[in-house]
Amino acid sequence: MMDWTTLVSAEDLAAQLGRDGLVVIDARAGLADPDAGAAAYAQSHIPGARYAHLDHDLSDHRKRNAGRHPWPEAADFTAALERWGVSPEDQVVAYDHGDGALAAARLWALLRLLGHRRVAVLDGGWQRWSELGLPTDDALPTPQPTRYPGSFDQNRLLDADAVRAHLDAGGLLIDARAAERFRGEVEPLDRVAGHVPGARNRPYAQNLQQGRFKPAAELAEGFAAVMGDYLPQQTVMMCGSGVTACHHLLAMEHAGLRGAGLFTGSWSGWVDDPSRPVATGEA
Repeated sequence: MMDWTTLVSAEDLAAQLGRDGLVVIDARAGLADPDAGAAAYAQSHIPGARYAHLDHDLSDHRKRNAGRHPWPEAADFTAALERWGVSPEDQVVAYDHGDGALAAARLWALLRLLGHRRVAVLDGGWQRWSELGLPTDDALPTPQPTRYPGSFDQNRLLDADAVRAHLDAGGLLIDARAAERFRGEVEPLDRVAGHVPGARNRPYAQNLQQGRFKPAAELAEGFAAVMGDYLPQQTVMMCGSGVTACHHLLAMEHAGLRGAGLFTGSWSGWVDDPSRPVATGEA
């Protein structure tokens, strides 16, 4: 029986393609061209895969002052799951171009925080699937619509005010952006460079080796180095817009570190209000 809850290898997924209860979702995305992932999906994808658009399905751009990729409402996300034919009992596998950051881990986090247990990210993504010469096609599936009731675990979803209160109470905030962005040396996407005062930096790329996730023990050791004595439940993840921060949530759960929160607006949401303080340099 399929019971993948964090990561699944290309070989294991290929062996189960076509099985009842398995739903594969293509979440390829591009920040420079928001429709690049959809175009790639239309050209070729894992057989039977549905497509999840980062901006249309995994974000809610009706929200203001909530960052570049606002977390969607549960009713909208569950409506998308119903269109894709996902039931609460299904085994879901998400993939993107490669390392999971855009935007397979985001889809994983959305489902996990909805309470869906059997959801995993394809380790190595489309790149490794293609390198292995595994099956692809360009047919568009027509899934049978389902019913998917549910709501997000709001205790693990924090806005900017909640993050400020979390830090004031002595909680830990970890920023998944590259070190040079955290230090404020460069800022390619948002209007202000720097980081939230009090945050610590662990770039999401440190979860990876050769495009795949490190073993669970190595991930646990890496997070322990930045977390110190903090428990996962005392820890909140952020990035530029709340997308790559989900990579940390996935890596932590794979390492057995469950329960961390997410700053949904992340840096772009923090700097939406120019009165909020900004730090530069090392943590």
